[in-house]
Amino acid sequence: MPNEVISPAVCIVDDDASVRKSLVNLLRAVGYTTASFASGEAFLASPQARQPGCVLLDLRMPGLLGIEVQQQLRAADSPIAVVCMSAHDDEATVVQVMAAGASAFLHKPFSEAALMAALTRALGVAMFS
Repeated sequence: MPNEVISPAVCIVDDDASVRKSLVNLLRAVGYTTASFASGEAFLASPQARQPGCVLLDLRMPGLLGIEVQQQLRAADSPIAVVCMSAHDDEATVVQVMAAGASAFLHKPFSEAALMAALTRALGVAMFS
């Protein structure tokens, strides 16, 4: 096969079904392959957690918090890039997730332009790290 480009998946992990649906619709409309998960536990159990790509990870969810999911991905040496998102952030949390290796932090609600910039940065890190 000639140099076929495989598009990495963008996974959305958020306990809010409307957030998952709107992000899936937006990202698919611009050409991304997507998968969505209602919890950190469901995401970590999926094959996508161990593949190159990007995860849009909500920080406040029932069960595992986003930072805990991020820590487990890092401990497992997962190649997936992490973009954290939250409507309930503070400076210490942003510093913590960025220090733990997040590619970006998005404060909800965020613009489409901010999302696309974060994904471009994250997928560049995921594909070339």
